[in-house]
Amino acid sequence: MAARSSTVDAFPRGGRRPMLRGNCPAKIDAKGRLKIPTLFRHHIEKEYGTEFFVTSLNGEFARIYPMTIWLEVERKIGSAPSMNPSIARFRTLVNSYGQPASMDDQGRVLIHPELRRTGGLHGSVAVLGHLTYIDVWSRERHEVMLASQALTDEDRRNLADFGL
Repeated sequence: MAARSSTVDAFPRGGRRPMLRGNCPAKIDAKGRLKIPTLFRHHIEKEYGTEFFVTSLNGEFARIYPMTIWLEVERKIGSAPSMNPSIARFRTLVNSYGQPASMDDQGRVLIHPELRRTGGLHGSVAVLGHLTYIDVWSRERHEVMLASQALTDEDRRNLADFGL
């Protein structure tokens, strides 16, 4: 499957932040470090800095939040009822797979060893922009996920409700 290039565009009006978009191929080295693709890296450094929270919702892929975005997520978690079973499961999962990380001078971020193991995150990976965070999938799992998650007619109707 051919990789699409990423674009990071600023919104010209309205004071909105530029967003992370697209799919960039990358590699995780033998020490478990992901070199953030250049287009994402420049935007992230400028907009958010070099501190991150690296986690997962299910262990199948890594989700890398700039720390300022993760702190917004934590504020929302903190304002929700702590005994809510969904909130409790979410906290358990993101903390089980998660750890703070810093980007080094070469643009590399360490992925937690357990998350590398469960996600098969080594060698070639797909780095997907999701507006304010990025997901990192093993190349193989990404291709399987794409093949199994085609848009259904119901998805298309739901998207049409949002004007998409």
